[in-house]
Amino acid sequence: MDHLTLEQMEAGLANIRQSPKDNGVLRLIVRRPETEAREVIAEGQLDLAGGLIGDNWKKRGSKSTPDGAANVEMQLNVMNARVIELLAQSKDRWALAGDQLYVDFDLSEANAPAGTRLAVGSAVIEVTPPPHTGCKKFSARFGVDAMKFVNSPEGKQLHLRGINAKIVQPGIVRPGDPVRKV
Repeated sequence: MDHLTLEQMEAGLANIRQSPKDNGVLRLIVRRPETEAREVIAEGQLDLAGGLIGDNWKKRGSKSTPDGAANVEMQLNVMNARVIELLAQSKDRWALAGDQLYVDFDLSEANAPAGTRLAVGSAVIEVTPPPHTGCKKFSARFGVDAMKFVNSPEGKQLHLRGINAKIVQPGIVRPGDPVRKV
């Protein structure tokens, strides 16, 4: 598949900026049962200790903690559905980004800074400070220009690569559920 050029991505910014600021919607849930594996699911259970049940977040651990244990500040990866829709070019490729929740919601620093709580389905998540940036896998799947796009100064302000979050109230989430600030 041909990747979009930086100019094509920048042409999509107007649509991305129109993402709902208060009342959005959960568009897709993806769990990663093991490295490189993706499962699109119709219902997810968000758990305080385990994250998205069935996802390998806890088992995989983190390079960001001294002991290599999973970092609760990076329990969930959440991405704007309009961004991945642009970059992936087809919905069957969204899961390749590696995020668990894809929302039609403004995740920008101005609208959803660290500490912002979002109700998703019956759960509540909180945006955490660690930045969510693209990696080599992201670049390989969506192109070098995609990495430049999401990690540009504007891309970082808009959180085009997404955000990290932690679960503060467990619950069930389903595509179509509302996403709103608490």
